[in-house]
Amino acid sequence: MMAYGNIIDVSEGDFEYQVLAYSQQIPVVVDFWAEWCIPCRTLGPMLEKLTQEAEGAFRLAKVDVDANPNLAKRYNVHSIPAVKAFRDGKIVSQFSGLIPEPRLREFLRTLAPNEMDLALDKAGSLFKLEQYRSAEAEFRKVLQKSPESPAAQLGLAKCLLIQGGNKEALAIMKTLPPSKEYTTAQSLLPLAQALERLGNGEQWNADPMDAAFNRAISLVGRGNLPAAMDGLLDVLRENKRYRDGEARKVMVSILELLGDDNELARQYRQELSAVLF
Repeated sequence: MMAYGNIIDVSEGDFEYQVLAYSQQIPVVVDFWAEWCIPCRTLGPMLEKLTQEAEGAFRLAKVDVDANPNLAKRYNVHSIPAVKAFRDGKIVSQFSGLIPEPRLREFLRTLAPNEMDLALDKAGSLFKLEQYRSAEAEFRKVLQKSPESPAAQLGLAKCLLIQGGNKEALAIMKTLPPSKEYTTAQSLLPLAQALERLGNGEQWNADPMDAAFNRAISLVGRGNLPAAMDGLLDVLRENKRYRDGEARKVMVSILELLGDDNELARQYRQELSAVLF
């Protein structure tokens, strides 16, 4: 039997102990593979690398389906590679075929949070508590260790926006790599761009609507989101299509900034719907 740290070869004879019983302690990821399987030659090394990076957060158990056909039959493995994650003796997540490394990382992250995940959770919690400077510091710490993390980049951009740091926030959002965070970043762009224009000296002209809109944007940069949203709602009550819909888009940006589970966002989302529809 081969064992390397938290990577182990298992068979029909020791599967009960090495996988099912062991998964009572930490998650066990089982890789069903075969020597002749070409995709397995790519997925297997990726799994091993990420297991080593996880430093004990989970165990990787490798099952050769040719040598262990009963295990493959027992767990309905009809094609390989097939990966099944066990916790407390039961399958809690699985996939088949070769997937890209970012998706594989996400799959493993949901099983056992690593140090970076915990740091991201801490930063996100501080943001929800409106401790924006502290949240910014935590997101920057994550980025020092993992500069390519889309979640940390987006988190930092949100902290900066709500503190008026629109230039850096805008730069982050424009260069955010394809990821699940990308859509959120696009929703925040109208607010970042409006803050950028105001920061570049856009003047409040004599038009009362323009003055009201710019005043609302300036309130965002000061962290006064309720007053900013009240101002934008007033603009929308006068003209739902103000500046080709910019007031509406900026309002949506602020709601995205607050998040779906924020009570204030829920309240203002209802008010926005009432104004628009």
